[in-house]
Amino acid sequence: MQHSILLIEDDSSIVEMVEKYLVKEGFRVTYAYSGEDGVKEFMTNSYDLVISDLMMPKMDGIEVIQRIRLQSAVPILIMSAKDSDIDKALGLGFGADDYLAKPFSMLELSARIKAMIRRATQYSSVESKQEQALTFDDMIVDIENMLVTKHGVPVKLTSKEFDILKLFVSNPNRVFTKAQIYSFVWKDEYYGDENVINVHMRRLREKIETDPSNPKWIKTLWGIGYKWEV
Repeated sequence: MQHSILLIEDDSSIVEMVEKYLVKEGFRVTYAYSGEDGVKEFMTNSYDLVISDLMMPKMDGIEVIQRIRLQSAVPILIMSAKDSDIDKALGLGFGADDYLAKPFSMLELSARIKAMIRRATQYSSVESKQEQALTFDDMIVDIENMLVTKHGVPVKLTSKEFDILKLFVSNPNRVFTKAQIYSFVWKDEYYGDENVINVHMRRLREKIETDPSNPKWIKTLWGIGYKWEV
């Protein structure tokens, strides 16, 4: 199966280099030279992975990620010359799955892409088949039957609490902002009402964590969001 990649980058020399290499690797590559065109292209066609530069005029890579994340959980790889921990946290916190600093080798780029697509395919397969119950120490999450047990005892979750848990366990180690959680779970635009998210996260932790004040699974990244850590 030939996987399709959307490359959003305003440097034509990088576009040419990356496209040429990835095509040789067997990928189908479409590119856009601006954030605006990249988002339009993504909304028009289906892609298995998005690669986006971080620093672009008008609509930068962060806004590109935010807009794509309102519609899709597609894997996103950031490419940028801004190689600092703050930029990485910011980019990943808004929904990117991985970060590659410029300059980079084509070999590393290809390896990152293949790993991201492989992970996304595995998680998608588990969710679409809905045959497997996911186990986390003494807790079992049965996505198909919407059941959670801890120490063999059923955990009573509301539909929204289960939807949040499902989002997390289906995307382990991926950071979600509050806006993204609201978009995926409530299927609506987020207007900054943090209390709704905070209350649901607190109640979910109280029900599934052994020590809610020091959670093992649902980790907070202050100023960014949450992730399910495995």
